[in-house]
Amino acid sequence: MTVALPPAPQFGAPIPQAPAPEVLRFLATRRSTSAVTLAEPAPSADELDILLRLAARVPDHGKLAPWRFIVLEGPAKAAFAARLEALALSRGDLTDAAKLGKLKIPPLCVAVIASPREAPIPAWEQQLSAGAACATLLYAAQAMGYGANWITDWYAYDPEANAILGLTGEEKVAGFVLMGTPREPPLERERPDVAAHVSRWRDVG
Repeated sequence: MTVALPPAPQFGAPIPQAPAPEVLRFLATRRSTSAVTLAEPAPSADELDILLRLAARVPDHGKLAPWRFIVLEGPAKAAFAARLEALALSRGDLTDAAKLGKLKIPPLCVAVIASPREAPIPAWEQQLSAGAACATLLYAAQAMGYGANWITDWYAYDPEANAILGLTGEEKVAGFVLMGTPREPPLERERPDVAAHVSRWRDVG
């Protein structure tokens, strides 16, 4: 789809706030797409630039940008998956090797890396910002008309897999956001009873 976004606001410019009921309608029926149903076409290079720009606008206490994006596509993504498969098979772990289908099939993947900075802001808050980047990237891809899925799996946590991806220091994988065109529409899943997860604090002191 053709996307026309306003230019990025200049630093310090006032940003008008207005109701956006279309966003609420989108969120009311938003559904992740099964990774193994994602096929070509994926977002184009220009569309991906837009998605990453939007993902970088997440809440970020301290303005640290404590995350970075690794784009995996085409032969490079296939080579990454092949190295992960070789790693799993070298350990005799056929289950982990089989789990790589979710990564292999979709045409595009963006690894969102939590990359904490030395700052007074707690690392937990910086990791939450990286999680928000995952969610925004997921939602933006779906709002653009593509299917998307946010996964982790074993290779998000395995130190050797992280080294293959190029993580350093205290970096962690916040998520792999997979994108493409769904071959079939996702089905609604069971949703929680929201009321059972809500309470209101009262001062009883």
